[in-house]
Amino acid sequence: MQSYQEFLDLSVGFPQDGFEIIDDELYFHDLNLMEMIETYGTPLRFTYLPIISKKIQQAKILFQTAILKHNYRGTYKYCYCTKSSHFKHVVEEALKNDIHLETSSAFDMPMIDALEKKGVVNKDITVICNGFKTYQYKQYIIDMLHDGYKNIIPVLDNKEEFNIYDDEVELEEPCNLGIRIAAEEQPDSPFYTSRLGIRLEDILDFYNNKVAPNPNFRVKLLHFFINSGISDTPYYWNELEKYVTLYCKFKKINPDLDTLDIGGGMPFKDSLVHDFDYEYMVNEIVNRIKQICAVHDVMEPDIITEFGKYTVAEASGILYKVIGRKQQNDREKWLMLDGSFITNLPDVWALNQKYILLPINNWDAEYERVNLGGITCDGQDYYSQEAHINSVFMPKTRKLQYLGFFHTGAYQEVLSGYGGIHHCLLPSPKHVLVRRNRDETFNFEVFGEEQNSKQVLRLLGYQ
Repeated sequence: MQSYQEFLDLSVGFPQDGFEIIDDELYFHDLNLMEMIETYGTPLRFTYLPIISKKIQQAKILFQTAILKHNYRGTYKYCYCTKSSHFKHVVEEALKNDIHLETSSAFDMPMIDALEKKGVVNKDITVICNGFKTYQYKQYIIDMLHDGYKNIIPVLDNKEEFNIYDDEVELEEPCNLGIRIAAEEQPDSPFYTSRLGIRLEDILDFYNNKVAPNPNFRVKLLHFFINSGISDTPYYWNELEKYVTLYCKFKKINPDLDTLDIGGGMPFKDSLVHDFDYEYMVNEIVNRIKQICAVHDVMEPDIITEFGKYTVAEASGILYKVIGRKQQNDREKWLMLDGSFITNLPDVWALNQKYILLPINNWDAEYERVNLGGITCDGQDYYSQEAHINSVFMPKTRKLQYLGFFHTGAYQEVLSGYGGIHHCLLPSPKHVLVRRNRDETFNFEVFGEEQNSKQVLRLLGYQ
């Protein structure tokens, strides 16, 4: 019978970029994962920070190349969507690449102010402030505008939001605003229109009646997010055309408008059969925006993107040990892990999200079909199929087995409630950061130790 390595190579092609096998063990971007496990134990969450910069640079090159290819007259600006991962090590790595930020809630603003005080950013940084604004969020925005952050752009999520800026913002130069379009939902959605943003048919009247007469404000940016993410589908292209057409109509009555924020949604590699054509999609987006503007005789806008998952997902992984094997009937074999999907990778449970799953060792062993079980007392705590097949296969062995889920860096720590209590009181795993030194050796830093019982009891009020 084939070894697991032969089976994987025949089914999906392996090794692949970022993964290789050396002496029967898996390496991730040259990282010796077994060595990490032996040093830090499992379950182990890790983040390899250089991947973040690599992804940002790839996207910037794709957009700049497309702009040159199509003689596009606007510029491109990369904004990182902070809600994907707010951690300091992630945001600081992203900011090394001459990018800007997009925020979604109140506490983003003091986070940016802290980065400025540390010298990581300056007050010229562009900050796209999205989301439905609480009073506190709006006050932070106003305070930072008054403190000299001249490129903070509040994106109006509803018409009433404008009133508080009108009442409280006092600047020497007009305050730049954005407006979010309430996008049409996907055909299979239970809703017709997004709860976020202002209705498309209301935007021009709102501008004419409320903003245009006020010399203290100007609308510089139109924003939308197409809910399928960036995808080569009729739904995506139809929605893009609709919103670019609105931009053109808006530009004709508002010369200050010069930026189109097309949101996030660039996919990340969540499977070994992932084949998304990034170059084609970026080229097509830039070209279609240019063509629509040409039809309406309007100068092409500057383009902003708000990539989150794309930026951070592929930098992280989580490693587990198989701590038990159970044959529950003639066909179903379970490998029990020393962690939980519900508490460590909540998108697996909540959204049926798939990640790249690979064994860390025993690649020369035969393979078998298995189910993976988390350690909580919950029937939903399992992983039973890959993105490309309705099964999970692992090495068939009685030896100590380790496995890893990869490209898990977006949302999982925060959705897990980092530093808090978890289902069945399972502890947060140890988290290690990995950087490259100038001589290309690795630098390891323990960002968070595994949670202990005293911390949990304190949170629950027992101490």
